Amino acid sequence: MAAYVSPIKAGLACRCPACGEGPVFKSFLEMAPRCPACGADFSKADAADGPAFFVMFLLAILIMPPVLLVQIVFAPPVWVHVILWGPLIVLLGAWLLRPFKSLMFALQWKHNAEEVRWNDSDGSAS
Repeated sequence: MAAYVSPIKAGLACRCPACGEGPVFKSFLEMAPRCPACGADFSKADAADGPAFFVMFLLAILIMPPVLLVQIVFAPPVWVHVILWGPLIVLLGAWLLRPFKSLMFALQWKHNAEEVRWNDSDGSAS
């Protein structure tokens, strides 16, 4: 019997949700077709745009209070905000996107989530 793999732990570590060992990415954000450790097929779930939405939402929550504080206390010109916050947002977004994508994939894996499939011509989903 296979050992339980926590989808949260495997997702945040960017590891296979089936075995917890093999990497889920073959490049920075491109998913591997299967796990090199256990052979699990990664084509059954797709995180799509969900991770990007959650990362943008989290960054908005984390970045806006300091932006507003700097604006209220110092009232700098717009270019100062662009120089301060632009690179921070881009770097944090790139750093968070990979584990968020892996986490969403691991949660889809755990719950056997798949794409909706249309089964007939009247448009009803299965």
